[in-house]
Amino acid sequence: MSSPRIDFEKAGEVAFVRFNNPEAHNALTGQMWLDLRDAALRIADDPSIRVAVFRGVGGKAFVSGTDITGFTTFASGADGVAYEHRIDDCMSAVDAIPVTTLAVVDGWAVGGGLNIASACDFRLATPGARFGSPIGRTLGNCLSALSMARIGDAVGVGIAKRMVLLGEIVTAQEMLDNGFLLKIAEPEAMDAEIEALCRRAAENAPLTTRATKATVRALALGSLPDIEAMVAQVYGSEDFRRGVADFLARTKAVPKWTGR
Repeated sequence: MSSPRIDFEKAGEVAFVRFNNPEAHNALTGQMWLDLRDAALRIADDPSIRVAVFRGVGGKAFVSGTDITGFTTFASGADGVAYEHRIDDCMSAVDAIPVTTLAVVDGWAVGGGLNIASACDFRLATPGARFGSPIGRTLGNCLSALSMARIGDAVGVGIAKRMVLLGEIVTAQEMLDNGFLLKIAEPEAMDAEIEALCRRAAENAPLTTRATKATVRALALGSLPDIEAMVAQVYGSEDFRRGVADFLARTKAVPKWTGR
């Protein structure tokens, strides 16, 4: 079993960032989140890069979320607030990438995977790709205001509510129909689709791309509310501790939430 990691490769004007933890459906460890941030900063600092492609290794998942074992050390709601701050820091670096970004989704893009895909400018997926954030049926945690704004802007508030409040997993076809996906491609045709899109994006005037992305980011993610007290309440709850324990025990039933 290989060590979970982020792989970074540059090929001409294109940077490739690969989530490499296939044994855990590319769940991100704490170090992988930090490495994602560093990869985003590296892309932003390299003026020769015009496009960045994000993809999971193994063909079964883009990213399935955060490695849940890290939650077992949480002792209070303050730990949850600190965790969401770390995620926001890493995701803000992805948001701020000044070149065109592309998420390629093979299989699952749930939790953190949905968040990362939502931060990208365009998304391609294979027909069997699935999207969601069923945290209210699994862990009983919550999203930061920044994460909720990012996902809601990308997938639409109605589908975001279905994903979080109902725990629905949404198909690639529905995500194509609502505009979240640019295109669905068969696995054997995906590399050609990526190459064509990267070539077209790289031809765009870089200052136009930079200015447009900065404006769209400010419109979508500016003026967010302060919800730290609610985040602390959720992560400090008995329900969250029960959700983590049941998840790691591979309990299939939805936990019996108490609201405490």
